[in-house]
Amino acid sequence: MFSLVFVMLLVYFSLVSPQSLSTDNALHVKNIIILAGQSNMAGRGGVINKTTWDGIVPPECRPNPLILRLSAALTWQEAQEPLHRDIDFTKICGVGPGMAFSNSVLQRDLGIGVIGLVPCAIGWTNISEWRRGGILYNQLVVALHGGGGMIRAILWYQGESDAFDPEDAKLYKKRLKKFITHVRSDLRSPLLPFIQEGLMLIIKKAQLEIDLPNVRYVDAKGLPLQPPDNLHLTTAAQVELGKKLADAFLQTMVPLPFRSSAPEKFRNICLDLLLRLFR
Repeated sequence: MFSLVFVMLLVYFSLVSPQSLSTDNALHVKNIIILAGQSNMAGRGGVINKTTWDGIVPPECRPNPLILRLSAALTWQEAQEPLHRDIDFTKICGVGPGMAFSNSVLQRDLGIGVIGLVPCAIGWTNISEWRRGGILYNQLVVALHGGGGMIRAILWYQGESDAFDPEDAKLYKKRLKKFITHVRSDLRSPLLPFIQEGLMLIIKKAQLEIDLPNVRYVDAKGLPLQPPDNLHLTTAAQVELGKKLADAFLQTMVPLPFRSSAPEKFRNICLDLLLRLFR
């Protein structure tokens, strides 16, 4: 079995070649990270009584010229908190995990180049609202097709709203698996890393049972929550979560951003066989 896997890897990667980038150009290639889910991904760190943000930006979340953000108008700009200010615009946004994640990745891998964050999270959304063909799903795909660069991972924090309905909680695993499969298919990236965070126990169980390759789970349990609802992470907790997400992301780093000289049909056959072998 090991020999077969090894041969398949040799065949596949012998047919791909890295993009011809100089060192200077490599630093300008956008490594796109999708931020999707609901309120804890959109960021509520430092939000007081759902009405105001305290404006405190920790050092780990400060702007960096190598961190960009795709705005609601689909234009790239230097990222700064709150990342979802014009995305989850019907609510007050604060600090989320995106900036802490990006700064942590850059500190440990300067060769990665520019990180392009694509904020897509909307507070209190149900997994069913992220289904293919729905408004949230379509907005995510449109944003990515207009963003340019190389899509490197999806960071997903969602499930609190589903946990409050027994039927939604029961169907969560099936719906999440379908969402991951559809996104990967529509983005033509069958091994796109999907890094999910969870807080609610009943949803965590469903997340851990997802049997797809390159899907990872980061546990938010134990991170401090903001009163009075005790559902939203504090600013300090968001920083810690961002670092955990960076750890998971760096562990999934694979040579995905390659251009292949092989016919697309043959590449798809190789990828399909590899996926079957690793399941």
